[in-house]
Amino acid sequence: MAFRGWKRLLLLGRQNASARAWRSRRGGPSLRWKRGCHWSAGKSLDPEVRAFLEENTEVTSSGHLTPEIRLRLLTPRCRFWREKPDLWPYGDPFWAIYWPGGQALSRYILDNPCVVKGRSVLDLGSGCGATAIAAVMSGASQVLANDIDPIAGMAMILNCELNHLNPFPITIKNIINSDAGNWDLIVLGDMFYDEQLADGLHHWLRKCIRIHQTEVLIGDPGRHQFLSHSIHNQLHKVIEYSLPEYTRRENNGLTSSIVWSYQPSNSLESC
Repeated sequence: MAFRGWKRLLLLGRQNASARAWRSRRGGPSLRWKRGCHWSAGKSLDPEVRAFLEENTEVTSSGHLTPEIRLRLLTPRCRFWREKPDLWPYGDPFWAIYWPGGQALSRYILDNPCVVKGRSVLDLGSGCGATAIAAVMSGASQVLANDIDPIAGMAMILNCELNHLNPFPITIKNIINSDAGNWDLIVLGDMFYDEQLADGLHHWLRKCIRIHQTEVLIGDPGRHQFLSHSIHNQLHKVIEYSLPEYTRRENNGLTSSIVWSYQPSNSLESC
């Protein structure tokens, strides 16, 4: 299957176009996206893009760690699971896969709402928006989702609608190496897939902690690029989840996913 082949390349690293975009993109808006604005459900979405996403994704809540959350994803029943990837008319749809690190973060937040309740949360590299949705469901006082892909932002709006939530603010730009503001918690999943990007993340997250005393949670299933990076020596394991069979099959046999705390003195797991 064409999409499965393309997806396998992503699972092996996602280095090329996506990593370059995170390293260099300045986040110019497109497709009538209003950068950083707070959209209301059903408003401002490009109707053609909405129709395309609704036609070419499947609403699902099965095969993942968070059956409470419904998402529009690319599945084997979708046309582009079989079509050639270059026929997809927008940027590579990384957002249309519920990656294992994001699943672990979302599961942890749903099971431990005290981690986010009454707190401000930045979801970096939000993708489908599942972790941001979990934070809203668990009582976060403020949630900002960030992704460099405007189509991901539109997909997040649709996913908020599916879960009967008012859309949270979404910013479409590369905020790494910029001042992201004072957040109680930053969450990010599956982003350590390129060494140079990982270096930038490490430096930026360390700065956020130093300046704002921000807490950081990272979700990752144990990819080589993550385990071999120097940041790994400064983390401690919060919790490990066994992945459902469907997610294992679609992620080259990865069997578990872990939530890591970037602040080893934290005791988030005890709340």
